[in-house]
Amino acid sequence: MSEVKIIEILEDVNAENNRTADAVREMMKRNGTFFVNFMSSPGSGKTTLLTRLINMLKDEYKIGEMDVDIKSSVDAKRVADETGIRSMQIHNGGLCHIDADMTSRAIMEYGAEDLDILILENIGNLVCPAEFDTGAHLNICLLSIPEGDDKPLKYPLMFTVSDVVLLTKIDTLPAFDFDLVKAKRNILNLNPNAIIIPVSAKNGTGMAEVVSLIKKEVEKIKNESAGTLC
Repeated sequence: MSEVKIIEILEDVNAENNRTADAVREMMKRNGTFFVNFMSSPGSGKTTLLTRLINMLKDEYKIGEMDVDIKSSVDAKRVADETGIRSMQIHNGGLCHIDADMTSRAIMEYGAEDLDILILENIGNLVCPAEFDTGAHLNICLLSIPEGDDKPLKYPLMFTVSDVVLLTKIDTLPAFDFDLVKAKRNILNLNPNAIIIPVSAKNGTGMAEVVSLIKKEVEKIKNESAGTLC
């Protein structure tokens, strides 16, 4: 008679990553740097939105950006060229994600001690990036109008772990069969606390609201950092 050995795993398989992510978050808080993770599928308008957002914030805050990609450095170069800030390309060896250990090593290489804001432009994927805590203080997901309002149903984890959902390319709404009410309902059913902002990096719709949100988060981290130094 064959015998089956049963092994009970009493610890989350991502426990080590989560510990590293917590350490990254604490390090960045002590430093007074707000660390934000932007996630989305390819083509959602992440880089376009980020360049506009950075240009709206850079006169008030010192900002850094790290871009994750499998091979190219197109997006990192574009951010640097269009904003004038220092951008670093992270090649993740063909993986579909970046985890907290990779993030930690990238931050050490980048040097974020004098930054007010550090932006992580995660790899274009609605699945894998949601599975790994990077240590960011805030997770922002982009869902573009051309992608369709059913994406929260197809990729629920992404919308569950995201603190903010930006409905991008809102200027294209008349051209697509995208139900805003349905999309918002699907997102809030997964994550009742999600902040949902329709935006257009092209015409500026909603960008002031995103800037205001980022500023509040920066000041929150600054205040928490001051508290840890007391």
